[in-house]
Amino acid sequence: MKKLSYLGLIINWKTFVLAAIAMLATWLCLRYEIKGDFPLTIISTAVIFPIVFSIGHAYKRREVTLDDYGTIKAHGRAIYFAARDWLPERSEAREAHAKAVLEELFESIRALFKGNQYEMFTNETRVYGAFSQLSEFVKRLRADGLPSGECSRCNQYISKMVVSFEHAKHVYQYRTPRSLRAFSDFFIILLPILYGPYFAHEAGSYHPALAYVMPLLFAVILVGLDNIQIHLEDPFDQIGPDDVTINAEKFVELLSAGEAAEA
Repeated sequence: MKKLSYLGLIINWKTFVLAAIAMLATWLCLRYEIKGDFPLTIISTAVIFPIVFSIGHAYKRREVTLDDYGTIKAHGRAIYFAARDWLPERSEAREAHAKAVLEELFESIRALFKGNQYEMFTNETRVYGAFSQLSEFVKRLRADGLPSGECSRCNQYISKMVVSFEHAKHVYQYRTPRSLRAFSDFFIILLPILYGPYFAHEAGSYHPALAYVMPLLFAVILVGLDNIQIHLEDPFDQIGPDDVTINAEKFVELLSAGEAAEA
């Protein structure tokens, strides 16, 4: 059942609309004897190549985002360990403060990436405020007795977290070039109509019941590839199964993993 639900992300209302257009164009061409043997290279040049290129680019963006998210989590965890283990005496209040600051950071990042563009300034301000709180927390560690060299290391962790956040933010902001997107959308709609004479020409080689199979498959393939590209384009929208999920609560919960065994 889960795989069938994924199929719904590829085949949607656009598939049925384009299939209807392609089959109608084929029917009209058969009815009025409008036939032509067009080269299929036009399809690959105008639609398939741009969409496949966009899919490859979107997949790379997703992989880069996963690396950046992993970097933010790893260095955030390292700062918590520093607050817990690098000082002579443990403090539950200090550890709780570290968890609260990190939770606010990850929740604000999640709100930014899941929100819409109109709320971006507000959410972005909240993220930078959380980074400022994290910097202030490291400053308090210095006052609690953490050596300056270790404080410098923690500040380097924060710097790397900020760099990774900026990378991920730019992936969220800048997506497939609009001109390429418009080009693909235009030809996805136009080609099923233009290739009506070709489908009518090829239908002469098939049983009449199979005359509309090719335009139907044509529509399913084109729209399916386009939908894959759309779902990969924004790795944070939580629409597709391959999106990046920022689970702030789980991250904070796992910060304490192993502490009971140590006690």
